[in-house]
Amino acid sequence: MTIIIRNIQPSDYKVIISVIDEWWHGRKMRDMLPKLFFIHFQETSFIVEKENKIIGFLIGFLSQTHSEEAYIHFSGIDPNFRQQGLGNSLYHKFFQVVQKYDRKRVKCVTSPLNKNSIAFHLRLGFEIEKGNATEKDISYHLNYDGDGEHRVLFIKQL
Repeated sequence: MTIIIRNIQPSDYKVIISVIDEWWHGRKMRDMLPKLFFIHFQETSFIVEKENKIIGFLIGFLSQTHSEEAYIHFSGIDPNFRQQGLGNSLYHKFFQVVQKYDRKRVKCVTSPLNKNSIAFHLRLGFEIEKGNATEKDISYHLNYDGDGEHRVLFIKQL
């Protein structure tokens, strides 16, 4: 029952895409994860496997614009394997790899509706960047990803 973390491969795309909406309880998430991430960001993106079954992933990359930053685009854990520290392990693996490239900060975003994601990032030491709206003490940015697509922006100093 060994759990391993390995770099993502293009062949992982089909598996992740086939379960991603289910892992998000029916929310349509497929469009947020094109195959290009599995091809072009393998060194900074990871898969968690248990007995050769994919049970989690993290898609991240080094910012080309901001040379001291890295960005986590998407991460997820199979609901049957949550609360076991796997997300924490994926994030720490990402932090280790990007520090080798002299990255000093990691950024990411989530929906202000995703309370579990907000709590997870705060537990990992991320801070919320002040936005132009607040609800229940959570600051967020209105229409960050288009009309009605509000986002909480996170930053973590490494």
